[in-house]
Amino acid sequence: AMMNMRSSHFPARSVLFRKEPNGVTYRVPALIYLSSSKRLLAFCEERLSPADSQAHLLVMRKGIFHRNYVEWEDMHVLASALLPGHRSMNPCPVYDEFTGTLFLFFIAVLGHTSESYQLVTGKNVTRLCYICSTDAGDTWSPVTDLTQKVIGDTIKVWATFALGPGHGIQLKSGRLIIPAYTYHIECKECFGQLCQTAPHAFCFHSDTHGRIWRFGEVVPGPESVECQMASVDEEDGSNVLYCNARSPLGYRVQALSLDDGAVFQEGQLVHRLVEPRNGCHGSIIGFPAPSLAPHHNASPEFLTLFPRDPHSWHGPWVIYEGPSAYSDLAYLELPPSPGEPPAVAFACLFECVGHRFYVGKQAISTLLGPSLHFYVCIKYKICKKLPISKQLVIDISPNRIFA
Repeated sequence: AMMNMRSSHFPARSVLFRKEPNGVTYRVPALIYLSSSKRLLAFCEERLSPADSQAHLLVMRKGIFHRNYVEWEDMHVLASALLPGHRSMNPCPVYDEFTGTLFLFFIAVLGHTSESYQLVTGKNVTRLCYICSTDAGDTWSPVTDLTQKVIGDTIKVWATFALGPGHGIQLKSGRLIIPAYTYHIECKECFGQLCQTAPHAFCFHSDTHGRIWRFGEVVPGPESVECQMASVDEEDGSNVLYCNARSPLGYRVQALSLDDGAVFQEGQLVHRLVEPRNGCHGSIIGFPAPSLAPHHNASPEFLTLFPRDPHSWHGPWVIYEGPSAYSDLAYLELPPSPGEPPAVAFACLFECVGHRFYVGKQAISTLLGPSLHFYVCIKYKICKKLPISKQLVIDISPNRIFA
């Protein structure tokens, strides 16, 4: 059955993936919008229980974006996104605008082996995989395992690694970017037990429309884990690749690359982007600023993000007041309706682990099991006072949007 939302405005949110009575849970969202087909694709992990070690398969829902609603198809399993004996995790879609190919990257982890076991032993059992589609997600290719071809012997100094999670990007040059992070083995004891690892973000990239993949150097400096990236045009016309990553240090980490992800500058703690305890995955997305009318009075105190300045973040705006966790953002542009401005919006797919009921001034939280909620926000609600002709970046951490 289709989930129809035929109203004059988008609903506050819609539940796309909900925990099932038998304990099957959906976690780790990824969201991508294909403008050529006006289609949203929502991906996530299907788990036998909420635990990471119980991840199983990847699932997807397709949504057709209309101006005032999204029509969602039923969920289905991505049967080819699987290596035998492995569990599929961390979906990371990226679309090649030049070839019309959609890549869905993911990691495949052996059996129920936990991340902590890989860190303690230094024995990586994680594989780099993808499937692809040339018909906007209607059909998918068999799985490709890139681990040996792309990572090679470097895997010996990675205790483990993972992708994103969430969307990848394509740069103006055509380069495809897949965000990633690895726990690099710093040293081992003489008996082979792992002594020390350090997590750092980096990216896989392709300049050949997905035929050949390589990876760049890790972000130096503070520890950085789950990450996403955005391409940002600076005022002088140059372009930088901006990385925003989870950190266990109380604040998110950002880093810049001037060569499209081959090398990153030293990571910086962003004190305006406060992390919850132990940090949490967040989403980042770049988009062009609105072209406002000449008579529009843009207030100068509302500034865009200049990625070299970690203090330029503004906000937050709260989009959901209940408990939430991992998320992914998509930026949508649609042709305008007659006599109306262009339809521009953000979509967010985020994990929600409960509902909050208010009784007078007292809030009572009731945990109902993880679900993935879909939320749409019209762009002018967020940036109608921002200066024109700038490129903007939005970061979304649990519950909050920063711009």
